[in-house]
Order: sequence, then C-alpha cells, then structure tokens
Amino acid sequence: MSKENPVIVVIDYGAGNIFNVMKAIKYVGLAAKLTKDPSEILAADGLVIPGVGAYKTAMDKINENQLLVPIKKAANNGTPILGVCLGMQLLFDSSTEFGETIGFGLIPGEVVRLPQNTGFKVPQMGWNQNSVTIENALTQGIKNEFTYFVHSYYVKTDPKYIAASVDYGVQVPSVVIKDNIIGAQFHPEKSGEVGLRVWQAFANMVSDKAVNV
Repeated sequence: MSKENPVIVVIDYGAGNIFNVMKAIKYVGLAAKLTKDPSEILAADGLVIPGVGAYKTAMDKINENQLLVPIKKAANNGTPILGVCLGMQLLFDSSTEFGETIGFGLIPGEVVRLPQNTGFKVPQMGWNQNSVTIENALTQGIKNEFTYFVHSYYVKTDPKYIAASVDYGVQVPSVVIKDNIIGAQFHPEKSGEVGLRVWQAFANMVSDKAVNV
C-alpha cells in the first residue's frame, strides 16, 4: 500500500523556532503539521522534534502533555524521526543540565556540558565544519560543509551512533543515527543550502517509508 501525500508532524511542546522548521519542511515538498495530539503523532509518516532552550524544561513540557508514549511508540513502529538541536539531545537517555533529567531513551547516551577549559567559548554559537564518519544519503550532503550551531551541551554516546562530528575543543557529535532515529545538533533550518540538503534527505526517507507501508 502506498501513500501519496506523506505528512511530517512537528511535535508541539512550546519549543522555539517552529516557523523556520515548518517552512523548511514545506520547502522540500512535504506537508508539515504542528500538533501535540497523540493520535496524529502515531499516524505521522515522519516526526520532527524541534528544540531551543533547556533540557529539563523541554522534558517537563513533553511529560505534561503526555507526548513521550506516542513518540516512543512511533519510534518502535519504524517512523522516521529527526531531532534538531535540543530535540536531538532529547533522543538520548539523560542530561546533566539543571540536574539529572531523564530523556526519551531512544539512543543510548548522556548529554553533558561543553568543557570550559578548551579555549572555546560556551555556548558554541556559529558555523562549524562537519567531519563525516558514517556516509549515507543524509550525511553526504554535509561532508566537510559548515552548519550553524547554538548549544552549551553535547552528547556523549557510542561512536557507532555518530555519523558526523565537529571539533569544538572536544569532538561534538553533529549527526547521530540509530535505525530510523536521527539527530542533528546543528540547525538545518538555519544552515542555508547545506541545511536544506538535510531536510531533503529526511523528506526522502519519509516518502520512501510511506510508499512502502
């Protein structure tokens, strides 16, 4: 059975930068829907977890709106999921920001503060060059390319999940992948043409999945 008009659902939990995310999805040719309705999350062809701000605040909103269960069910059902910036960090087990906070647990790992003793300013704010370690349809568009970052925390995880990274005093994972779960630490919607390649690659994943359902 095929689906002609796949829809990417953007999780609505009060995160910032939603307008640019929705605009980018529509630019690459798919419908975007902002929702916190569990039934719409489960019916989505693809999910985007946006995020700007603090991990604990975001998880409080996710739990308050009872969004974690449908997100995890969608993940287990094979729905392509893309977490962006804070949204990527939420995919992991926990964060040390403002105390220990439990995350989605979709990819093993912990979110910790960028070190202060490397000579690099915290937060990382600006453009940085990606080094690709796992080449696929998504990462080939960012190989050796610069993308835009704004963050004070980064993910520590098994290298087998790290598809790309940037040097910021430490190696910061910039793209992580585990099966149908993808995270981008940078903001694709703020990274110009390179960022649009990421959105296009994700849109292609969603479309391919929808066609083969």
